[in-house]
Amino acid sequence: MTIHPSVQQAFAQGPVLKVISGLNNFDHQNVAAIIKAAQAGGATFVDIAADSNLVRMARQLISLPICVSAVEPEKFVSAVEAGADLIEIGNFDSFYAQGRRFEAEEVLALTQETRSLLPNITLSVTVPHILELDQQVELAIELVKAGADIIQTEGGTSSTPVHAGTLGLIEKAAPTLAAAYSISRAVSVPVLCASGLSSVTVPMAIAAGAAGVGVGSAINKLDNEVAMVAVVRSLVEALATVSRPQVHA
Repeated sequence: MTIHPSVQQAFAQGPVLKVISGLNNFDHQNVAAIIKAAQAGGATFVDIAADSNLVRMARQLISLPICVSAVEPEKFVSAVEAGADLIEIGNFDSFYAQGRRFEAEEVLALTQETRSLLPNITLSVTVPHILELDQQVELAIELVKAGADIIQTEGGTSSTPVHAGTLGLIEKAAPTLAAAYSISRAVSVPVLCASGLSSVTVPMAIAAGAAGVGVGSAINKLDNEVAMVAVVRSLVEALATVSRPQVHA
């Protein structure tokens, strides 16, 4: 296991909250606002695009662990040299609209290549929600064998809620919650439930077996830092209301 010490401690203490600025978000001003709000609101760590300039900026602004996301393993090397603490293959949501699919074989190959480049860094890997649920579980097992320390779920872009309000929020989160439930029972590493979550559904993710949640659009689509901090705080408070079920040690 190569989990970053402060992240490992956070997983041990209770549900973690990762705030995601976006894999394709290179807007320094916007990313700065998001990560500062994450720290002010009580998030566990942040997830930014794998860009060395962004990492250096984040290092100056916050003391939280910094995760970087990409789908090209070579991008991780310079980001880690710049000070990133964790790396994440995915999240793939931003690619689906472009018609770009990530199949199991490609994600496994990316994981193996990344591990060969960076054998000692904490590695999180997203399982694509375009796979059938049983295929997601199979892939998660293979990813852990290939060196993944954390498995992340997704699914917010595939769900089309038909209701407004609370019911709609639950409908939107259903695919990623289902993945978290199934995968957390099949692997021994922490599962991070992400994509399409809100303060309504983050407690459900933990109840389903996730060790933490990743939240992006609920925060990064806001246009001011005060509102961002408020959402992060509401997510932290929502997580505090739920006790995590006993999953594999």
